[in-house]
Formats: sequence, structure tokens, C-alpha cells
Amino acid sequence: MVSTTLTRMDLSEAVFREVGLSRNESSELVEAVLAHMSDALVAGESVKISSFGTLSLRDKTARVGRNPKTGKEAPIPPRRVLTFRPSHLMKNRVAQGNKG
Repeated sequence: MVSTTLTRMDLSEAVFREVGLSRNESSELVEAVLAHMSDALVAGESVKISSFGTLSLRDKTARVGRNPKTGKEAPIPPRRVLTFRPSHLMKNRVAQGNKG
């Protein structure tokens, strides 16, 4: 399987082609949507996009980890992590793509 990455520029170009905004307006729209999503996550809100999935934050507690090379224990501080949970429609769509 060839590994490719969808970028902001790709999204802007898709908006340009599909919606018909200018390239500059398309880029600004994509940036505004991503900024709004980022701001919501920073504020502790979840971002749910129907038929796609949910981005949310999870608090992880402090714990003791182990360096795999040396076996030495090291403390891991508490932190917030971003999680993505795909919708059932997205899971099914990805699974269908894997069959071909």
C-alpha cells in the first residue's frame, strides 16, 4: 500500500474544486474550521463530526514507566492526550476499502 498524506493544501484544493470558492477563500475556510476545532479541544470540549468520528481529550494519571533499553524505572507525569473515535459509518467505509 502506498502511503500518502492528506494535507491542509489538499483540503483547500478540494474545497476550491467542489464548492467554487477562490483558492484564497478556500484556504481561509479550511484554516477557520481547523482553528475552531483546535480551540474547542483546548477548551476541553469534544469535537463530533457526524459520519466521521469524535475527537476528545483524555486525562492520563501519573505512573511509573520503564525504559525498554535499560529496564530502569522512570516517572511519567500526568498529561492530556487527544483521542479519535471513528463513527460506525467510518469504520465500515474503511473496512470496505480493505476488501478490494
